[in-house]
Amino acid sequence: MKKIWFLISLAFVYLLSLVFDASNALSWGFYAHKKINRMAVYAVPIPLEAFYKKNIEYITEHAVDPDKRKFIDSAEGPHHFINLDHYGSHPFDVLPEHWKDAVKKYIEDTLNKYGTLPWEVMYWENKLTDAFKKKDLKTILRASATIGHYVADAHVPLHTISNYNGQKTGQLGIHGLWESAIPEAFGNNYPHINGGAVYLKDPYSTIWNILKQTYPLVNVVLADEKEVSSHFTKNEKYLQHKNGNKIEYTPAYIAAYNKALNGMVEKQLRSSAIDVASFWYTAWVNAGQPHLSKLKMDSDSYRDKK
Repeated sequence: MKKIWFLISLAFVYLLSLVFDASNALSWGFYAHKKINRMAVYAVPIPLEAFYKKNIEYITEHAVDPDKRKFIDSAEGPHHFINLDHYGSHPFDVLPEHWKDAVKKYIEDTLNKYGTLPWEVMYWENKLTDAFKKKDLKTILRASATIGHYVADAHVPLHTISNYNGQKTGQLGIHGLWESAIPEAFGNNYPHINGGAVYLKDPYSTIWNILKQTYPLVNVVLADEKEVSSHFTKNEKYLQHKNGNKIEYTPAYIAAYNKALNGMVEKQLRSSAIDVASFWYTAWVNAGQPHLSKLKMDSDSYRDKK
């Protein structure tokens, strides 16, 4: 009986690993999300610098928690994107910034179907502000790491359209190419960040302004990949694997696409980090700038993966 349960456990772990591999194609990727949160720690203003540096390992490791939740919570997926193209040629003219107003106009089912990313950022911003007020360290850290994930997602052009993985334009796999393959190949060479975060007078407008800057990049993301692809054969473009379901690109193709984008991925990643730090700082200021130096968390809570 023990042997049977052992084999079942191995099979479950294997299937779970396949799920997480698949998730990387539709996310900044674990590497990039962790890097963004880690960079954000160095972007916060001096009053918060010591606190976030003290907890940098937690903030870094838990940056990927929202992606992990997608496979145990069916409601999590829409939090990571918003299909702006569904709302017509001028989506920002018709989409209300505040959740209650958006629900009145489109009903909640519609919003969930086409993504709730900006509203999820604000849900966690409010949660972080409340946690700072209560000096609830566990929630402060969890909310900080989570905000980092969603704000980073808002900087990814392919998180703003229904053609999120090039499936409508014959570019299947472009999502992972843009936001996983390029950062993993070149991320270690990106310059460090020192400061840069600012107080956000209107966080709601800020997250929408981020999307307004991200959304127009879609055309470049798709067009550049089409152009680069025309100069590569299939064997030059893709690595060959026994597992035919996994799309992976050659180093030469990743480098060529990155060059064509002219630093876009690095710019979006660095902007993500500064904006993440700004949301953290804003929540702290709005909470009354509480002193955090004496806050402690027991080791079991600190390792909490939820």
